[in-house]
Amino acid sequence: MDEWAKRLISTLAMGAGLALAGPVAAQVALKGVSLAGADFGEDNLPGEFGTHYTYPTPAEVDYFLSRGMNLFRLPFRWERLQPVPGAGLDRDELSRLRAIVTYATGKGAHVVLDPHNYARYFGKVVGSPDLPTLALADFWTLLAREFGSDRRVIFGLMNEPFDMATAQWLEQAKMAIAAIRETGAQNLVLVPGNAWSGAHSWTWEDYGGANAVVMAGVRDPGNNFAHEVHQYLDEDSSGASAQCVSATIGSDRLRGFTEWLEQHGAQGFLGEFAGGANERCAAALGDMLGFIERHPDQWIGWAWWAAGPWWGDYAFSLEPEAGRDRPQMAVLDVFLKK
Repeated sequence: MDEWAKRLISTLAMGAGLALAGPVAAQVALKGVSLAGADFGEDNLPGEFGTHYTYPTPAEVDYFLSRGMNLFRLPFRWERLQPVPGAGLDRDELSRLRAIVTYATGKGAHVVLDPHNYARYFGKVVGSPDLPTLALADFWTLLAREFGSDRRVIFGLMNEPFDMATAQWLEQAKMAIAAIRETGAQNLVLVPGNAWSGAHSWTWEDYGGANAVVMAGVRDPGNNFAHEVHQYLDEDSSGASAQCVSATIGSDRLRGFTEWLEQHGAQGFLGEFAGGANERCAAALGDMLGFIERHPDQWIGWAWWAAGPWWGDYAFSLEPEAGRDRPQMAVLDVFLKK
């Protein structure tokens, strides 16, 4: 272990004031990473495979499994998998998606299917007059028929809806969940909120209606869902900066949402989070993950953003570089070994 990693672990243990062992840790079941690539090339839709976008490889799955992860969130573009709303799935694209899903689940991991579309389809907002009302529900009907037989596959309804009425998103989510259950699929469903599904803004009103009010109306005939939130640690929670506000910003921004989960007897999943390779962020990440570990009745797991073959020098990439772990891996290791 290099000196950088040692300092990160030291900061995690001492600066965040977090106990690194405890009986509740194993109860947070799902711990992993988003393997991006199939969501790339959003300005080239559908685009050309291998030029505008790609899929993660079995070698990447094997690496993260070896580090103790058991979940992979797999972002992809709806438009590539279903080029025409209401029509069938593109067989070549489905084959690419199925190949990596089958490999990962065959190794015992869970995979989150993540249409990385921000509640849009070719720029048209779901639930708007510009897109058929049941377009998203139809898409999820097709996905559920393809993947519903494997309970290790998790259905992430949509990545980060934004700039729409929260009630409009709720109706789309409810129709999609009902469509999934009508196929007989009982897979876990992850339901995001509006406004990029930020945990820190869950109670805010100004983005079209507070998630804390509106998303309490989620209904699942299969009673197997969790609320997905994303949370970054920079000043505006956007993830645009590799600098973290403070050593406790993680728990500070998750606390209100966690209390909401407890009040509603609900569960949450942290679908995206990250921090830069510096000591303050190491403390903030440790604080955040430690907070989740201490609330296993409310949290089912987390997925780091991100890894994948095309990230290069992206500040949050967990992709090994020249055979070496990225520095942030040292922080995650503490929690993956529990």
